[in-house]
Amino acid sequence: MQFIENRTFDEIKVGDSAELTRNLKAEDIELFAVMSGDVNPAHVDADFAKSDVFHKIIAHGMWGGALISAVLGTELPGPGTIYLNQNLSFRRPVGLGDTVTVRVTVTEKAAEHHRVTLDCLCLNQSGEIVIEGEALVMAPTEKVRRPRVNLPEVHLHECGARFNELIAATKLLAPVPTAVVHPCDDLSLEGALAAAEQGMIVPVLVGPEAKIRAVAEAGNRDLTGIEIVDVPHSHAAAEKAVALARAGKVGMLMKGKIHTDELLEPVVNRETGLRTERRMSHVFALDVPNYPKPLLISDAAINIFPDLQAKGDIVQNAIDLGHALGISCPKVALLSAVETVTPSIPSTVDASALCKMADRGQITGGQLDGPLAFDNAVSRSAADAKGIVSDVAGNADILIVPDLEAGNMLAKQLIYLAGADSAGVVLGARIPIVLTSRADGLTSRIASAAIAQLFVHHFAKGILS
Repeated sequence: MQFIENRTFDEIKVGDSAELTRNLKAEDIELFAVMSGDVNPAHVDADFAKSDVFHKIIAHGMWGGALISAVLGTELPGPGTIYLNQNLSFRRPVGLGDTVTVRVTVTEKAAEHHRVTLDCLCLNQSGEIVIEGEALVMAPTEKVRRPRVNLPEVHLHECGARFNELIAATKLLAPVPTAVVHPCDDLSLEGALAAAEQGMIVPVLVGPEAKIRAVAEAGNRDLTGIEIVDVPHSHAAAEKAVALARAGKVGMLMKGKIHTDELLEPVVNRETGLRTERRMSHVFALDVPNYPKPLLISDAAINIFPDLQAKGDIVQNAIDLGHALGISCPKVALLSAVETVTPSIPSTVDASALCKMADRGQITGGQLDGPLAFDNAVSRSAADAKGIVSDVAGNADILIVPDLEAGNMLAKQLIYLAGADSAGVVLGARIPIVLTSRADGLTSRIASAAIAQLFVHHFAKGILS
């Protein structure tokens, strides 16, 4: 076990010194900004920094000051030290990748109150002074030797960062006329109006007009210029929205305050609905902290126990969405509990069959592998530990789950325990359907609209009809 030990006032001699070396990384700057609240663009905005005096991102000046404090508090004098005074002179900037050596040297001792003065110096990798100054401390008089505390790992995650990239990708696209089905609560109406403000959709509000206007008035929302199709109730709203889609008046549906099964009932009607030969399926798009890219999970909302043919459509729908999001060849992990084909576990047999379907051209546009357990699908180290040789393992873009129960639990665990941001869309019908949960916030609704808009424009020629 590592220990941390101080030097008492009596042990300290003039000329004693201690030092540490630290390499400046981007996460150091981000963590310091989060801790201090100092978001000066010179430190956190690369575009601004290029035009600033140093033409690059630089560390906060007090990041170096904090390193001096670390040496004083852990090395010389160490635990029990009381900081009394510090002056600093900043000589040169510290940029990303720079290596800083911090050295403190005792220059004076005063027996009264056990005061110690130390010269403080920070040098970069070229030996140039970046910070210099002097510290006055009260040194400890009793010996301290304690186990060194292991600090927790810190993982920085910018909420919605990957969704913001998708939203940015929609800026040059034309908004899609969208039937918003029964937007009779504040959140669903707000989501539709926000997507309209972002230029993603042209909303057509389908529902009881009096209720919609009452919700808008209560939330101080302006409906000027927005089309409202007045129908008596939620079921009629779903039927009317489907009729508008069949007539070519809207290119997307968006769920409002209506149950999913009530919304989809007219959609799946073989005579008057929006079905195609493709099985409809839901795709969760998740921005998961510590995963390097968006993660798609399907199906966690519609198909309860899909058979092999349905799973083929589920995979193809997810691959098509991956293409729309800019993934040229999505990596598809077919999940099960184990990595080997095991006849007693049907999902492993389905996974092997789906891989062969891809080999034969029955599923196109992606790279499939399975069965894979969840850890092997998202962790390269877990896959390596089990000797799995695969381009998909540890780097999946899409996770195909065995059934709805497994998918729903997996997605909700990532959302509520891992802090993932989520969006959702239903594919396989003539047009995409923005399908969010009643618990989803505004960011989820806007991101879902962005994903559907990207899908519409990517497949503008209607290859799925």
